Amino acid sequence: METRRTSLSYSDYARGIKSLNIDEQLTLLEIISTRLKKSIGKRRKKSSIMELEGLGANIWKGIDAQDYVHKERESWD
Repeated sequence: METRRTSLSYSDYARGIKSLNIDEQLTLLEIISTRLKKSIGKRRKKSSIMELEGLGANIWKGIDAQDYVHKERESWD
């Protein structure tokens, strides 16, 4: 008999969880959360500081940064 390897879906977990005891259910939840964290972590695009260097430059254009910082600091007092 030939066997196929398939991935389990969320509905597979949901149907089978009722047959597990409490400790097994908690272990299963840990496995699921770990897999989700890994898959979400892989999707995040990491940006380098060089890519972010000019971000917001158009906002600061025409504004004297030192004056702005000075006014902000005065408003804290």
